[in-house]
Amino acid sequence: MSRASHICLMATYNEWMNAKIYEAARSLPDDELSTDRKAFFGSILGTLNHLVAGDTVWLQRFARHPANYLALQPILQLPAPASLNHLLYSNIRELSAQRVWLDQLIVEWSRSIAEADLDHVLKYANMKGVPADKNFYALVMHFFNHQTHHRGQVTTLLSQAGVDVGDTDLVALIPSEHHP
Repeated sequence: MSRASHICLMATYNEWMNAKIYEAARSLPDDELSTDRKAFFGSILGTLNHLVAGDTVWLQRFARHPANYLALQPILQLPAPASLNHLLYSNIRELSAQRVWLDQLIVEWSRSIAEADLDHVLKYANMKGVPADKNFYALVMHFFNHQTHHRGQVTTLLSQAGVDVGDTDLVALIPSEHHP
């Protein structure tokens, strides 16, 4: 599997897992979603907001890649999140709508990445304004790893609230290899 194909797989996995998590989260009342459960970002809603904020920040950086990804142009219209713990949406319904939009954008963008794009060094500034020059492919892998990390926290928080998300393994989406 090429690196570009792997990115498409990760985008599909991201969309699949977010759909499962949001469906599970919508089964809880708003006050349960906002309860501080002592996670990095407090609540289930806080952690899901963090993922939307983080994805927005990274996608805005990726939109400045010299490949000029058309699929990412809409993300540049959004204001940059002020911080990664800012509550962008106060309820699961509005947050869910933004998540669906982001996931569709991520899938479309992933399909437009060429293998050669992945060797580029992306120049950006972190949230504190510190400049960085890093390998684009490594940053994209970080982007997907960050999502997986925090979704793992959300599945734990949901489980503690009595909600089972079900299967979360990437292996469920990895295509089988058929040999003659």
